[in-house]
Amino acid sequence: MNLNLSQIRSITLGAARVTEKEDGFHFYRFTADQDVAYTKDGVLTINTLTSAGVKFSFETESKTLGLKFNVTPRGTRHYFSIDVFVNGKMVDDVHNFEEAVLPKKYTQHPLPTGDFSAEFDLGEGKKQVCVHLPWNMETVIQEMSLDDGASITPIRPAKKLLCFGDSISQGYDALHPSRRYTAQLAVIFGMEEYNKAIGGEKFFPLLATLPDDFTPDLITVAYGTNDWRHRDTETLEKTCREFYTNLRKTYPKSHIVAIAPLWRKICDREYDCGPFRELPKLFARAIEGIESITLVDAYDFIPPYSDYFADLTLHPNGAGYDRYTEGLVPVLKDLQKKGIF
Repeated sequence: MNLNLSQIRSITLGAARVTEKEDGFHFYRFTADQDVAYTKDGVLTINTLTSAGVKFSFETESKTLGLKFNVTPRGTRHYFSIDVFVNGKMVDDVHNFEEAVLPKKYTQHPLPTGDFSAEFDLGEGKKQVCVHLPWNMETVIQEMSLDDGASITPIRPAKKLLCFGDSISQGYDALHPSRRYTAQLAVIFGMEEYNKAIGGEKFFPLLATLPDDFTPDLITVAYGTNDWRHRDTETLEKTCREFYTNLRKTYPKSHIVAIAPLWRKICDREYDCGPFRELPKLFARAIEGIESITLVDAYDFIPPYSDYFADLTLHPNGAGYDRYTEGLVPVLKDLQKKGIF
C-alpha cells in the first residue's frame, strides 16, 4: 500500500510545507516567506532545501515499511542516514557509509548519493514508528509503503520546539540524524522539532520577523561562532539584539533559550569581535531587558578533544552531540519544572 500526499502530510513532523511533484514528495522546513529571505545568498539558500528535523511519526500494525527515495547533497557533506525507530528504539537505518572504514575526519569523504530503496522489518502488532530524514540532504520520497490494508495513525507531540542556529544546530556532523542535539531534545521533552538552522549562518534579524503558522512552546537559538569570525563587536551586539527583539515580537508568549557557542579549536585566536570567551558577556548585554530569555554558556558542554568532533575542530560527531544534549537537558528540565514550557 503506497501512501498518498494526504497520508504523508498527516504523519510528517518538522516541515513547514509538503508538496508532491513529478519526482515524488518534497519537504520544506522553511515557509515560503523564509525561503524568499534566503534567496539573496546563494550559499546559504541551498541549505534551506535540506530535510533537517523532518520526521515521519505514526502508529501502525504493518510488519514492513518500504521506502524509495532520492538524496541530493546540499552542501559539502555526502554521507547520509535515514533512521527508523519502533516504540522509541532504533531498529534499522539505510545509509551510504560504513563506519568501520570511514576516516576519523570523515566530513569530506566522497560517498554515493542519488536513488536508494530499503524495506524495514517493523515487527509484529501495533507499534509507534518514527523515521528521521537526513539533515544534510534534499530528500525526495519517491514511494513510501506499508502492508496492504494496514492502518496508519499520525502521532504528533502536543508541544513544539523551534530551533534557530548555525551548522551545529542543523546537524553537522552527526552520521545519524537522530543523534543531533535538537532531535534528542525533542524526544526527551516530547516535542515536535522545527529546525531553522543553517550551516554558516550568523544572527539574521529578518528571519526572526517571519513567523511559522504555530506558536512554539520553546525556542532555542544558537548562533555566534560564525559571527565571532566575521563580525566586529559592535555589529555582533547590534544584530544579536535585533534578532532577539524581533523574535520576542514575533513570538511574545514563547520562552527563548539563548545558547552561547561551544568550544572550538581556534577559540584562542582573536578576531575583530574580540576574545571568544567574551561572547557570553556580549550576549548578556545584547539581550538585557528582553523578557523571558534564558542565557546558556555551552562552551564546556563538549570536552575539547578531537574524539568528540567529526572534523576534529568544530562540528560534533555522535558522541559530541550526546554530550551537548547532556549539557542542555538540566537547563530545560529546570524550565519545565517552573512551568515555563
